[in-house]
Amino acid sequence: MNGALSVLLDIFRQPSIIVALISLIGLAVQHKKGTDIMKGTIRTMVGFLVLSAGASVVSGALDPFGDMFQHAFHVQGVVPNNEAIVGTVLVKYGSEAALIFFFGMIVNILLSMTSRFKYIYLSGHVAFYMATMVAVILEVAGLPAWGVILWGAIAQGLIVTISPSLVQPFMKAAAGTGDVALGHTGGAGIALGGLVARLTRSRKHPSKSTEDIKFPSGLGFLRDTTVIIALSMALIYIVVALFAGGSYIEDKLSDGQNFVVFSVLQAATFSAGVFIILAGVRVVLGEIVPAFKGISEKLVKNSKPALDVPMIFTFAPNAVLIGFISSFVGGIVGMGIMALAGTTIIIPGIVAHFMTGGATGVIGNGQGGIRGAVIGSFVNGLVITFLPLFLLPVLGDMGMANATYSDADFGVAGILLGQLGGHGGQVALIVGIVAAVVVFYAASFALTARDKRKAAAEVASE
Repeated sequence: MNGALSVLLDIFRQPSIIVALISLIGLAVQHKKGTDIMKGTIRTMVGFLVLSAGASVVSGALDPFGDMFQHAFHVQGVVPNNEAIVGTVLVKYGSEAALIFFFGMIVNILLSMTSRFKYIYLSGHVAFYMATMVAVILEVAGLPAWGVILWGAIAQGLIVTISPSLVQPFMKAAAGTGDVALGHTGGAGIALGGLVARLTRSRKHPSKSTEDIKFPSGLGFLRDTTVIIALSMALIYIVVALFAGGSYIEDKLSDGQNFVVFSVLQAATFSAGVFIILAGVRVVLGEIVPAFKGISEKLVKNSKPALDVPMIFTFAPNAVLIGFISSFVGGIVGMGIMALAGTTIIIPGIVAHFMTGGATGVIGNGQGGIRGAVIGSFVNGLVITFLPLFLLPVLGDMGMANATYSDADFGVAGILLGQLGGHGGQVALIVGIVAAVVVFYAASFALTARDKRKAAAEVASE
C-alpha cells in the first residue's frame, strides 16, 4: 500500500506527467482514437520536457548577465521575460501550476456560461504562465497544496475572463469587428493605452491612421521575434559588459574568452532558449487547447474566442512597429527613473514591448490614429516597466531571480493577490478572491440591466 502511494505521489510531483495526464483526459473526452490519445499524451510530455530544457538555457544565459550588471552598477538588474521566469518557477511549483491551469480553464468556461462576459481564453501559453505566477503567490502565502490549486484555479479563471473584457470596448474600432476578443496577459496595459489614446483624440486636429505611412521594406526583420530578441539582447549585454569592464568578465565569467564575443554568444543563447521554450509550449498546448475549444463552443452560446496578440497584428501592421518602438521608449524612460531613484532596475523586456506595445499600437490607432498609437503605447511601456518592480516583493524567493513576469496582467493580479496574502495572510487572500467573484457577478448584472434600459428607451423613442 505504502509503495503504491509512494509511486502515486512521485507521479503527481512531476509537472511533465501532470500536463500529459491533462492532455490524455482532454483527448479522451473528445472520443479520439486510442492511437491519437497515445500520440497526444506522449507529445505533451515531451513538449513539457523541451520547455524545461529551454528554461535551463535561458537561466544559464541570464546568470552571468546578473553578475555583470551588479558589478557595473551596484544594483540588481531584472529582465522581464515570461519564459525565463516560468522555467524557473516550474522546477519548484510545476505540478501546482499545471493543475491551476487545467482547473482555471474550467472556471473560465463556467464564468462565461453564467455571466455576460462570454470570453473563452484560448491563448493557452500565457494562461499557463499566469498559472505559474498564481501558484508562486499562493505558495508564498502558505496555503496548503489543495488550497493553492482550489483558490488558484478560481483566481486564474477570473483573470482570464476579465482581461479580454477590458480590451473589448476598443476592439471594433481597431479590428473592424467585435466577433473576436484579445486573450493576452497584457490586457490591462493595452486597455489603458486604448483609453489614453481615446482621450488624446481631437476633432479639430485629427491624426491620420498609421496605415497611411509607408515604411521601408527593410525594417520587416523587426517583426521576427527570434531575431529581435537576439539583436536587442546583444546590444544590452555589450553595453552592460562595457560598464562592467572587459577584464572583470574575462577573469571571472568567460574563462578568458573576449568579453564582446562572450556577450554576443550569451545574448544568442538567451534567444535560443526562448525559442526552445516557445517550441515546447506550442507542442503542449497544441494538444490541450483544442479540447477546451470544442467543449466551450458547445457549452457557452454566443461566446467570443479570446485569441493571442498576433491575431490583431494583421489589422494595422504599421501600428505594430510604431507601438513597439513607442512602448520600448517608455521602458527606457522608466528604467532611467529607476536608476535615478536607486531602486532595482527593470530592463526593458523586448518580447513584452513587442507583443503588448504592438497590440497597444493597433488599439491606439483605432482610437486616435498615429497620435493615439504613439501615446497609448508609450503609456503601456511605462506600465509594464513599473508594475514588475512592485511585483518582485510578493514573489518570495522567485523575486530574487534575474528575470520576472513582464505583462500588465501579471503585475495587476500579482500585486493584488500578493498584498492580500502579505498583509492579511491566508484568510485575507481567500476573502479577497471570493469578493472578486462577487464583484464580477455584480458588474455583470449591472451592465446587463443597463443594456436592457437602453434597449427599452430606444423602443419607446420609436
